[in-house]
Amino acid sequence: MIITFLGADHEVTGSCHYLQVGDKKAIVDCGMEQGKDIYVNQELPVAAGDIDYIFLTHAHIDHSGLIPLMVKRGFKGQVFATKATCELCNIMLRDSAHIQEFEAEWKSRKAKRAGKEEYEPIYTMADAVAACELMVPVNYDETVSVCDEFQIKFVDAGHLLGSSSIEVKVTEGDVSKTIIFSGDIGNINKPIIKDPKTMDGADYVLIESTYGDRFHEERPDYVKALARILNETFARGGNVVIPSFAVGRTQEMLYFLRIIKRDNMVKNYPNFEVYVDSPLAIEATNVFNNNVIDCFDEETMELINMGVNPLKFDGLKVSVTSNESVAINQNNMPKVILSASGMCEAGRIRHHLKHNLWRENSTILFVGYQAVGTLGRAILEGATTVKLFGEEIAVKARIESLKGISGHGDQKELVKWLEAMKKRPQKVFVVHGEDEVCDIFAKLLRDEHGYDAYAPYSGTQFDLATGELIKEGVPIRIQSNSSKQRKPSTVYERLLAAGQRLLAVIKRNEGGANKDLAKFADQVQALCDKWDR
Repeated sequence: MIITFLGADHEVTGSCHYLQVGDKKAIVDCGMEQGKDIYVNQELPVAAGDIDYIFLTHAHIDHSGLIPLMVKRGFKGQVFATKATCELCNIMLRDSAHIQEFEAEWKSRKAKRAGKEEYEPIYTMADAVAACELMVPVNYDETVSVCDEFQIKFVDAGHLLGSSSIEVKVTEGDVSKTIIFSGDIGNINKPIIKDPKTMDGADYVLIESTYGDRFHEERPDYVKALARILNETFARGGNVVIPSFAVGRTQEMLYFLRIIKRDNMVKNYPNFEVYVDSPLAIEATNVFNNNVIDCFDEETMELINMGVNPLKFDGLKVSVTSNESVAINQNNMPKVILSASGMCEAGRIRHHLKHNLWRENSTILFVGYQAVGTLGRAILEGATTVKLFGEEIAVKARIESLKGISGHGDQKELVKWLEAMKKRPQKVFVVHGEDEVCDIFAKLLRDEHGYDAYAPYSGTQFDLATGELIKEGVPIRIQSNSSKQRKPSTVYERLLAAGQRLLAVIKRNEGGANKDLAKFADQVQALCDKWDR
């Protein structure tokens, strides 16, 4: 029984883990990489058609986005997920396929004019539809015997509607082991959905580390903070543009905006309109309304029992067609625009940024995590100009963010989730975090909490039966296509990777008796940095 780490290892997106138990093969998550990648991910070690099962923690594209590609390559097995996740994937994977087809068509037109070969989309709408037909909905806390080798249970992770941590019991011969895949562990006290649920424990735990090196700032009064931004922006005659993830974050913002409307907290312009400009977000909101009993928290249920829809209010507008989207920016009245994607990498939000970034009276409000290399991250970190649709746009709008609204638990919540387990894992694998964060969080778990914690790179293989490391992944850096340097040789890559791994080992032993280690670490770092340039 072997686990191979393939994606979201020393990186945040592209989650994928491969399990081989006897002659059965499964993967946990099959995510698309988003934003700037640092390391080359290893390929699935077997053909897609040889995979029997996919166990899916939740519907976000960085966990589900490559399932249609698996189907395109021959996968015909079953995809197990919660009911809400299956419903969300039915719209999110179709939306992703639409984007793939649209971008391929656009690139093909340019290529054709240049006399080059046309582009093929990563996958098509037909692949996405076929992927959704393979999905098997599972209830929370229900133990499912998939086959003799795999037994699974989904537990609410509190990150997104339908999100889960997955307990997988694997059996080969007379040996059984239990592995918990954390998925994305949610932030506590969020509106609408429940807090993450604790688990009994396992032999092995894979834990995410998105915020493994930091604490969320003191939780603000989100309604009050949002009302302040609305009042200040509307007083200037501008728009509040919110790049918002279509699933989860958009619904949370609607929840806050309903309260602001109800309590008349925008004095100078109380009848302001709110535009949800995302067909995906509109469909996702309908999925939220279909999963009230299984997923909503007590406070939200109280509203529903009183006959109040927590996601609707006067002045709420939705735009589905392109013409409706264009009309939003032809309306000069101050307004709120909620549009996807949340990291500004694609979708209609880029058009709204084009129309509002240069306006000093408008506000761009970020309400979610912005991955390294994304347009959202660049704007949030102070870019003075950005390029949109081939045009340089000055960043003159006020840039704001609501701190602590992340859908991920911070370092304290991650540790709390792990420490709540009655059975202490014999090994903890730290995944789904930025490069240094994975090592920082693994070190924290070792030094301060006594866990045998390890942050694997893509390609790492581990024998679950014996507890032995079979193969350690090598962190091969992605080379920029725009780089004019020679392509490094295999020997170079291996030498650089060896230096980086040696450096990591040295850092894990800092503070020991041998002070020369620190000096040697600096020398290794300098050498790696010099060669990596």
